[in-house]
Amino acid sequence: MNYGDVLVMGGTSDARMLCQQLDAANVAYTLSVATPTGKQLAGDIKGQVRCGRLEREQMIAWLQENRTRWVIDASHPYAEVVSRNIMNACEAAGVLLSRYQRPEQLSDLTHPHLHTVQSIQQACETARRFGERVLLTTGSKDLAIWRAGLPEKTLLARVLPVPEVIQQCADLGFGVGEIFALCGPFSAEFNAAFYRQCRADVMITKASGAEGGYQEKVQPCLDAGIPCIVITRPAPLVTGEELLESQAAFGARLTRWLAAA
Repeated sequence: MNYGDVLVMGGTSDARMLCQQLDAANVAYTLSVATPTGKQLAGDIKGQVRCGRLEREQMIAWLQENRTRWVIDASHPYAEVVSRNIMNACEAAGVLLSRYQRPEQLSDLTHPHLHTVQSIQQACETARRFGERVLLTTGSKDLAIWRAGLPEKTLLARVLPVPEVIQQCADLGFGVGEIFALCGPFSAEFNAAFYRQCRADVMITKASGAEGGYQEKVQPCLDAGIPCIVITRPAPLVTGEELLESQAAFGARLTRWLAAA
């Protein structure tokens, strides 16, 4: 059994669901995650889990050593650099690449308080027009950029309850009343209470799709009359039949791959 035959990239809930489909089909695979948190989220999957970031050259070497035949990029929809590295490595090693991208829910909501932007820079420009307290539900990766872009605002960070993330927040000057360390998914009711509790004047989020709890996050914000700024996704690098936008589409692609194997 060659666990290197199929490589799934990503420490997301989506990646875990794809792994469960591979388990059900008795396919040997490796799940590659960047952090110990990603490994923890993988849970009890049957595949092998490798932990640690892979740069392009390391990935090419891994694909060649393991004689990999199929790579599934299930990294976060906003991890553009990661996806580009994966695509370049697969091209160099001559390996089939599919991109799983969770369904987007952006078009399902329209509202005068809903503002869509394409970058952090545009989000900062929009946020300057609103109140003092800015709630960030965009993850911990770009907190330094938000801090630099909105120096005059009180930033509130909703982040994962992981020691290194809390430390990062503290290092960037977030006080005890400005760090909310919680692990989702969250219900609409929870979010409504949370927005009241943290007294947010504006909320910034990403178009994270159903798995990211997008509607549960945005609708209560709009219902409370709080402006909501949504950063849209970068366009996927993989297009055509290798762009899989639902679990069912992945299941169908897996069936075709097994038939051709």
